[in-house]
Amino acid sequence: MGVLNVTPDSFSDGGELPTTQAVVDRACTMLAEGADILDLGGESTRPDAKPVSAAEELARVLPALAALRTAFPSAPISIDTYKPEVAAAAIAAGADLVNDIWGCTHGLTSAERHDWKPAKLHQSPMAQTVAKLKCPIILMHNRPDKNYADFWEDFLRDMALSLMLAQWAGIPREQIWLDPGFGFAKDPAHNLEVLKNLHRLVHLQFPVLLGTSRKSTLGKVLHNAPANQRLEGTAATTVWGIQQGCAMVRLHNIAPLKKFITMADAIQAGLDWRG
Repeated sequence: MGVLNVTPDSFSDGGELPTTQAVVDRACTMLAEGADILDLGGESTRPDAKPVSAAEELARVLPALAALRTAFPSAPISIDTYKPEVAAAAIAAGADLVNDIWGCTHGLTSAERHDWKPAKLHQSPMAQTVAKLKCPIILMHNRPDKNYADFWEDFLRDMALSLMLAQWAGIPREQIWLDPGFGFAKDPAHNLEVLKNLHRLVHLQFPVLLGTSRKSTLGKVLHNAPANQRLEGTAATTVWGIQQGCAMVRLHNIAPLKKFITMADAIQAGLDWRG
């Protein structure tokens, strides 16, 4: 999955794609380098980023989406949003799936997430929207705080909540992906722990997307390396994630990581590798 951020303030690539032609050019490069899907986002999710309205987000993504769909009619495109109205408009304009960083839980308080009141929770606006759209969705782990009593128990409970919301709304199981949310509502140690034991999420038997590319935890581990010097960290975490069973990786740099991915896939195949 290749990252296309049409934002002025994303943590590592904000402002790099100021025109629709720049978006198309970047997408062309990514597809040529081996990207299988393009992930288009119109709102920064970095810590302390300023929220944007649905109207502003749509003003950013819809022109880019139209240009991408014209240039690459058959390329799968995901819309990176937690807003139901943005998801609906993007799917109508040609996107293929929704990548929701809140896993259908945006707007729920910590207390509501803990209590799981079915009468309210089953009405998740994003889950209902995606069910009507009949498209796939990626449910990412996220929460309003980092207050874990027991990290894995709370993490898996959070993921179960997202899955319940999706399935209550009528999203078929085969349309659902999971994402551990590396870098979201987690300290560096939490991020490393969820990556170390990613197989615990994989064992839920949904395909898993992993996105570690350029994240701040990599910078901290690599002696405060800036975002543009975290390629080795991205490569190491990507290979580890594949070994743990993730089915897709989300990347800013396709070309320098493609060989790492190809080799990791071959090792994972073992005796089943056929070249």
